[in-house]
Amino acid sequence: MAKTFGATSTTDEVLAGIDLGGKRVLVTGVSAGLGVETARALAAHGAHVVGAARDLAKAEAATRGVREDVKGGGALELVALDLASLASVRACADALVKAGAPFDLVITNAGIMACPFGHTADGFETQFGTNHLGHFVLVNRIASLMRPGARLVTLSSAGHRFSDVDLDDPGFVRTPYDPWLAYGRSKTANALFAVGFDRRHAARGVRATAVHPGGIATELGRHAFPNPDDLQTYLDQINAAQAAAGKPPLRLKTVPQGAATSVWAGVVAPAEQVAGRYCEDCRVAAVNDSHDGGAISDGVRSYAIDPDRADALWRKSEAMVGERF
Repeated sequence: MAKTFGATSTTDEVLAGIDLGGKRVLVTGVSAGLGVETARALAAHGAHVVGAARDLAKAEAATRGVREDVKGGGALELVALDLASLASVRACADALVKAGAPFDLVITNAGIMACPFGHTADGFETQFGTNHLGHFVLVNRIASLMRPGARLVTLSSAGHRFSDVDLDDPGFVRTPYDPWLAYGRSKTANALFAVGFDRRHAARGVRATAVHPGGIATELGRHAFPNPDDLQTYLDQINAAQAAAGKPPLRLKTVPQGAATSVWAGVVAPAEQVAGRYCEDCRVAAVNDSHDGGAISDGVRSYAIDPDRADALWRKSEAMVGERF
């Protein structure tokens, strides 16, 4: 009988009894938070983890404990990847393809949240360019390395509920910039990318899913909550609204709880159960188009898993990066 996991499950609980010896995994964003914990949990169960990070010195320091926890033939190696530069993305992908070692799992964990308006090295709005387009190019360029049975896990967020993608104005040329709106667009794009990738690779046994890790206090919130008291003030406001609506308070997850859904979707859940879907709290999320609670509500908005919307985003993304996949 399959074990049932939930919002409080940790990575080690989800992976209990699982041997990942001989498996190769790529995880982006291994310099802090969820990326480090995801890499640690997988390597501790025997996987060879390739961790990608923009700042390799920071990643080396952050993953020192990962190497100490490696068991059963597991390993960690680091590669340079700046998702805000397509030159860096292509160089990273080309090096991986040249090496030729296959992957059983790719987890696109890296991301930024609610940052000030800006542009990537290629002129894309920072959040859309980094969170979506960088990963779009990376994963598609290494898709040939994903062997039959492999999975792609893209990290989306409940923040996708803030906004659908805007394919007419992805760079906020005509739309006033709002950091949370931009974040929502990029997280919807992450979910739609999983839908699009799954449809294109399912026939050869490679599947994709998107996950929401939950609310976790990591350095991802450095732009949204620059002062120590800002996050608590935000949580107090949310929980006052939750109480008024007769709902339980929002409880932040620990980092091991936050990373659990990524490893559950990538290793534990049956592929057919999660493929092309959006998962949260170690389960497939229900569609919820209600506006009650905004981004705090559970579930996935229908636009974030719409196949036609995913295809439209795919075509737009190809045009933006100048490559066909």
